[in-house]
Amino acid sequence: MKIGVISDTHIPVTATKLPQRVIESLRGCDLIIHAGDIVDISLIDKLEEIAQTKAVWGNMDGNEVRKKLPEKIVLDVEGKKIGVVHGRGPAAAVIRYVKEAFDEKMDIIIFGHSHTPVNEKRDSTLFFNPGSPTDRIFSPYCSFGIIEIEGGDVRSEIIRVEDDREVS
Repeated sequence: MKIGVISDTHIPVTATKLPQRVIESLRGCDLIIHAGDIVDISLIDKLEEIAQTKAVWGNMDGNEVRKKLPEKIVLDVEGKKIGVVHGRGPAAAVIRYVKEAFDEKMDIIIFGHSHTPVNEKRDSTLFFNPGSPTDRIFSPYCSFGIIEIEGGDVRSEIIRVEDDREVS
C-alpha cells in the first residue's frame, strides 16, 4: 500500500494549485492523506480523482471544510493503525499534542500545522509531518511525503519539492 501524504496546502492562499511533482507522485498512490489546512474544499475533490482520499481539517480551514471533514481520523491500513490530526500550538509542542489526541496507541501519527517535515519514530510510533508542498514558512523547502506499508513493514520518506510551484 502506497500512501501519499500532504498537509498545509493553503490553496488558493499561498498557491493556486499543487506543484506538478506532487500530482505526479500522488498518481502512483493507493491512498492520499491530507492532514489539514486545505482552505478550499474543492482540492479534496481533485485529489479524489487521483486516488481515494482521507482528510482532516486544520486551524486555517473555514466552516465549509470543517462541515465536510472530521478533526481527526483513525485508519486501519494493512494492519497498521494510522491516526491523522492537523496539530496545534507552537512547533516544539505539536508532537506532544498529536500524541495526546488519540486515546489508543497508534503505529503511525500523521500531522501538519508546523510546515516543518518530521519523519521520526518515538517508542514504536512513527510521527510523520509531510511539511507543506506550497509554503516554506518555518521550513527551508516545500515538501510532501510517501509512506509504504508492505508485509507489516513501514517505509516513510519526505520528498522535497523543487521551485515549480505556482504562487498566487
